[in-house]
Amino acid sequence: MVGRQDGLLWYKDSGQHTNGEFSMAVVQANSLLEDQSQVESGPLSLLESGPYGTFIGIYDGHGGPETSRYINDHLFHHLKRFTSEQQSMSADVIRKAFQATEEGFFSLVTKQWPMKPQIAAVGSCCLVGVICGGMLYIANVGDSRVVLGRLVKATGEALAVQLSSEHNAGIKSVRQELQSLHPDDSQIVVLKHNVWRVKGLIQVLIV
Repeated sequence: MVGRQDGLLWYKDSGQHTNGEFSMAVVQANSLLEDQSQVESGPLSLLESGPYGTFIGIYDGHGGPETSRYINDHLFHHLKRFTSEQQSMSADVIRKAFQATEEGFFSLVTKQWPMKPQIAAVGSCCLVGVICGGMLYIANVGDSRVVLGRLVKATGEALAVQLSSEHNAGIKSVRQELQSLHPDDSQIVVLKHNVWRVKGLIQVLIV
């Protein structure tokens, strides 16, 4: 796919992949583009006999581009490694890839902290879709949302189908989960200026 820029709009033309055609568009909200996206198609494993499929990742950076770029550079490689170990694609493989990527970024932050302390304030939401063996796997971290557009042939209408739930303190079930995980912390979620925030600071819950 060829990347193009039109003002603050970045987009990639449609490209043919294992499971169909894909195109991407990003509207740049800041002077520095903090977001990343990728489509990988073909072997989802380091083994030649491993499963084939399509990996789609969208990473909504916050506070800088470092985290989203790190995810873009490492998450898919971890996914291929764990798929090779288990010789199949599964929700557990995706979960392990997320965990390995998070641990790797934490290690990077620890190393860069003395010279670049602001890196500890940089983060990213992460949306992933994997199509493999006729299955669509969806994973998310943060308060971005995966939505599937479905065409109704009879009417020509496009329906939006929500496929993931945000991790945001504004959602009651998320607040309840936080409170159950931290029963001794009465300030784990705080209503501040009519907005629920974790520790009174952020809305996003990274789990």
